[in-house]
Amino acid sequence: MVRNVVMVELTEEADPEAIAALQEKFRALDCPGTLSYTVGSDLGLRDGTWSFAIVADFVDVDAYRGYDADAQHNRLRAELAPWAQRIARVQFEVPTP
Repeated sequence: MVRNVVMVELTEEADPEAIAALQEKFRALDCPGTLSYTVGSDLGLRDGTWSFAIVADFVDVDAYRGYDADAQHNRLRAELAPWAQRIARVQFEVPTP
């Protein structure tokens, strides 16, 4: 299984309503091979955190690559870009029991 973690730090100008709508669009993605897909805003429990994160699990590398190349996913990335100050990404293998 491949896990993809994305953290987004929004600009101060980011519109909270637009970001909430965009997060819903990300949640609605349904790419083949996706096992789970979670989007959540930071709770503000500590200083120095990022604005929100996406955690997605895929059956394998090919499923992740399909998601990465998906046209709707890339339209959402483009929609997010003006609001994002920084984006960090990591993909790693999660052992299956």
